[in-house]
Amino acid sequence: MSKPAHTYAQQIEILRSRGLVVGDAEFAERCLAHHNYYRLSAYRFPFTLDGEADRFHPGTRFEQIWDLYHFDRGLRQLVLEATKRIEISVRSLLAYEVGHQLGPVAYLENKHFRDPLVHAKTLTTLDSEMQRSKEVFIKHHRSTLGMRWPPIWVLVEVASFGAVSSLLGQLEPPALRQSIADRFELDEKTFCSLVHHLSVVRNTAAHHSRLWNRRFVVTFQLPRKKPAYLWENFNAAELNGTGKERQLYNTLVLLQHLIQCIEPQSCWSQRLREHMHRLDDDLIGDMGFPSDWGSKPIWHAVA
Repeated sequence: MSKPAHTYAQQIEILRSRGLVVGDAEFAERCLAHHNYYRLSAYRFPFTLDGEADRFHPGTRFEQIWDLYHFDRGLRQLVLEATKRIEISVRSLLAYEVGHQLGPVAYLENKHFRDPLVHAKTLTTLDSEMQRSKEVFIKHHRSTLGMRWPPIWVLVEVASFGAVSSLLGQLEPPALRQSIADRFELDEKTFCSLVHHLSVVRNTAAHHSRLWNRRFVVTFQLPRKKPAYLWENFNAAELNGTGKERQLYNTLVLLQHLIQCIEPQSCWSQRLREHMHRLDDDLIGDMGFPSDWGSKPIWHAVA
């Protein structure tokens, strides 16, 4: 049997009955009205008793839950900004290398891809994305020029990050993938797995889902050979197989590395560092951050 719907006032009383201090009921009601009780409830867990998810630690205030939620919203904005820059870069490099090494519409040919079934599925996805597109240049190529499949440098402008990552990961020969990965000083296997992971991270942020304390299902290979400087910036505990590799910290390290390759003058790392300092250390640790993360060189890069 489903639970009954509750008014905002009833929701506040439920929270109070569980030990949460709600001093400003008007503020709490406004937050619940515009952000949804169920969405906010995901941020309550650091403030509840062990083994009792519906009982708060004595003295816990509604504002503490709201502050964590607000922090996560800012984190999503920073991550989304970074992944968008990287997405555009990967699109551009993919179009350039495929167009010059294989040909403008070589993405249609099975021989250039590792798995024919994945290739066919990716083409179906791309076709659907072009049909949904409202871009004039797509309509021009399809209707005016009679080209169902435009050159790859046109295609990538309407392709989703997921479809782009699928094309990249399936491309043959490996040297072509490496020519793109070289721009980011990574080996192609690491780079392709990272791009796939970032497409998931981007979608998570774009759909307003929680980043704080999330365990990602789609992970990536950590670079173990190059560039050498990255190794000292990762969470060492994650490298020892503690299960924290699904958390956000190492993703952020590689986001910063990719951003620096694309835009050396970027101040993204500084803005991220300043944002992270708004959160208590124990809550930062829930994202896989090591205790000494703030002293890692990558967060103090000088352009």
